[in-house]
Amino acid sequence: MKWVQALTDYTLYLKIERGLSQNSINSYILDVKKLIDYLETNKISKTPITIDNETIKDFIYNVAKTLNARSQSRLISGLKGFFTYLVFEDYRKDNPIDTIESPKIGRKLPDTLSETEINNLIKAIDLSHPQGERNRAILEVLYSCGLRVSELTDLKISDLFFEEGFLKVTGKGDKQRFVPILEDTQKYINIYKKQIRTHLNIHPEHQDILFLNRRGKQLTRAMIFTIIKRLAIKINLNKTISPHTFRHSFATHLLENGADLRAIQLMLGHESITTTEIYTHIDRSHLTTVINNFHPRK
Repeated sequence: MKWVQALTDYTLYLKIERGLSQNSINSYILDVKKLIDYLETNKISKTPITIDNETIKDFIYNVAKTLNARSQSRLISGLKGFFTYLVFEDYRKDNPIDTIESPKIGRKLPDTLSETEINNLIKAIDLSHPQGERNRAILEVLYSCGLRVSELTDLKISDLFFEEGFLKVTGKGDKQRFVPILEDTQKYINIYKKQIRTHLNIHPEHQDILFLNRRGKQLTRAMIFTIIKRLAIKINLNKTISPHTFRHSFATHLLENGADLRAIQLMLGHESITTTEIYTHIDRSHLTTVINNFHPRK
């Protein structure tokens, strides 16, 4: 079996059997491609079937020089998944990465923005600019609905259920959930739709996509990152932020104001409550206040 065939088969497995999103699939495939590049650069003639533990150890040792512990751990996990698949399909009898341990990493707490910082970012948007109303609606949706960036760029007009007060969101693995949307956020979306979007020459394939670029096509994830980074620079915000920062802030602010963790889990689309529980580590002073106010033995 050659690497090209192995990657093709693995891609189909991730898509059909595991139902992963294209972004997740790309990440897994990239891990394997890094190994392939290493083999080709060093003229090592190993196939997916013949590669051994020592060769992979050498690869990880060399790659480790340029990666932090978290990235190393992610790479090892990605390769382990690939070789587990080969064993599962009876291409190999062993997983050559089973004995390789991931580096120890601490649990990274999400970065968050204060309500004031979020308001300042939104106020910094130039509404006289043709894309101003769109960008305001984007930031309002990210913060008030807690969407992932891919969920935002994929959001469709047919996903808007304003009368019921919900958005239909398609998350990881094409799993759908309904997220409440505030009236103010609905207002900003409607301004964008009626005053800006209607004047675009919309590409036929993107007629139902809500947020579009100037050419009438779907926005990329990279463009959302760029919009946010430019606003951060504009207000001299000394934090490294991304679209995901708004999602973290959404969850943190809900928790700080007394929202139920299970409700936050459902709105974020987390499969496991343990993923959502990371937000309980962000503001311990808030948790002390909660127990002092609500515990029967206070």
